[in-house]
Amino acid sequence: MTVKRIEIGPLMTGAVVHGNTVYLSGQTGSGESVAEQAKDCLAKVDRLLAAAGSDKSKLLQTLIYLKDMGDFAEMNAVWKDWIDPENPPARATSQAELAKPEILVEFTVTAALD
Repeated sequence: MTVKRIEIGPLMTGAVVHGNTVYLSGQTGSGESVAEQAKDCLAKVDRLLAAAGSDKSKLLQTLIYLKDMGDFAEMNAVWKDWIDPENPPARATSQAELAKPEILVEFTVTAALD
């Protein structure tokens, strides 16, 4: 089975396809609020899934990391507007210390190709 890497960087790859599964690295976004960052993150998820030949209707699992669980409702409102309501993935949300102080939310996604 081959491995396809999309957006290879010096420390990580944006997405890796193995078999019929797409694994995205954690996506962070820009903006002052959790909502702005979440929208930016999910736009990146859309772009990477499309580059791999998938889309949000094929999400298998999403792990969401929040700097502050007090932002859960704000992030969840963006998530609710973004997901395919007919095909929601398995999901977990945790509070975490993220890589940089300005990062408020990070999404890690696994999706199917077919």
